[in-house]
Amino acid sequence: SRKVEEDEYEDSSSNQKWVLAPKSQDTDVTLILNKLLREYDKKLRPDIGIKPTVIDVDIYVNSIGPVSSINMEYQIDIFFAQTWTDSRLRFNSTMKILTLNSNMVGLIWIPDTIFRNSKTAEAHWITTPNQLLRIWNDGKILYTLRLTINAECQLQLHNFPMDEHSCPLIFSSYGYPKEEMIYRWRKNSVEAADQKSWRLYQFDFMGLRNTTEIVTTSAGDYVVMTIYFELSRRMGYFTIQTYIPCILTVVLSWVSFWIKKDATPARTALGITTVLTMTTLSTIARKSLPRVSYVTAMDLFVTVCFLFVFAALMEYATLNYYSSCRKPTTTKKTTSLLHSDSSRWIPERLSLQAPSNYSLLDMRPPPPAMTTLNNSVYWQEFEDTCVYECLDGKDCQSFFCCYEECKSGSWRKGRIHIDILELDSYSRVFFPTSFLLFNLVYWVGYLYL
Repeated sequence: SRKVEEDEYEDSSSNQKWVLAPKSQDTDVTLILNKLLREYDKKLRPDIGIKPTVIDVDIYVNSIGPVSSINMEYQIDIFFAQTWTDSRLRFNSTMKILTLNSNMVGLIWIPDTIFRNSKTAEAHWITTPNQLLRIWNDGKILYTLRLTINAECQLQLHNFPMDEHSCPLIFSSYGYPKEEMIYRWRKNSVEAADQKSWRLYQFDFMGLRNTTEIVTTSAGDYVVMTIYFELSRRMGYFTIQTYIPCILTVVLSWVSFWIKKDATPARTALGITTVLTMTTLSTIARKSLPRVSYVTAMDLFVTVCFLFVFAALMEYATLNYYSSCRKPTTTKKTTSLLHSDSSRWIPERLSLQAPSNYSLLDMRPPPPAMTTLNNSVYWQEFEDTCVYECLDGKDCQSFFCCYEECKSGSWRKGRIHIDILELDSYSRVFFPTSFLLFNLVYWVGYLYL
């Protein structure tokens, strides 16, 4: 049986095709590397003291996202490639390129590139360190590695959630100024993978651009390379979670204008409920934002919606206050009695010594329905009737005009006549119209201007 197993092993091995380099080339590569590293000092950059080292940069963007508005940062996964020439690594051989793994990286000089706006960064090490090193026979070196970086992005949220941002990825040398090391972009040096796998949940990727600039510091002038990723926020989430509920809550507050003014419990409950709902929506909307000190577009919309809801509640409070003292007379007899004597009572106004500002009447004999309020004589039935019957039949139902100075009506000239009892009718037109106008200005201003 053992012989059969050996035969099967030999048969399976014979079916495999192995491509191996000739032993002479293997020995040649080992000799080349040993010779190159024999007197190589990795602490010194290429051409030190002669000319600056030029680093050509390529970046392949594997994915972007997620973007955090609260922490003002974004995550990016890239393949970062750097190419430079080291004359100390030139060799003569039939092989033009030596492709090596990460074990060779620590034996030669590599650029001290840092990402200036990174909060955290990590290289990938599974299953082996994701690093590549290639050496050409003319001394050119290609060094690539895969990185995942959490980079800072200062978001300007004035137009949130209709905002657009340019999130940068900034890198440069840590210690070599421009006199010793120069970075430059290669042609088509920044490429991006298919966006289907990107985790830009709330954003659309609009494009990218790269720049080069010189930054002056106390340690010298450094060449700084920057890639800007253009992002535009999607409004779908905030439309469903904030804008539509706010609009519906404002519309719901208008229902009270069609409820009778005598239904105090119903209108009060509706007004308070809508106000509390807007307060909750405002709090929820703020949770997706950092605590910025300026007003965002969403803050403006939510605040105006809250004011509309609050104004609807105040409208009923005003209506209820001014209509509470306008009660119709209960009997026609009382009305005629008071009307017949009103011309005698009104001229005989008397101000008693009391802290109240009421205008008091000295009536002989005193009427039966008389009460004392703040040490002042006050006749409620007279005021109720006066509102309707005073001033010789003039229209007094819309104004408090049972006083001498109101008889001429000169104070009404140039004023708009508003019937307080028709406040609900005015509100049915004013509130929807003004809210529609606000929405028109708001959306046109933020989306198109």
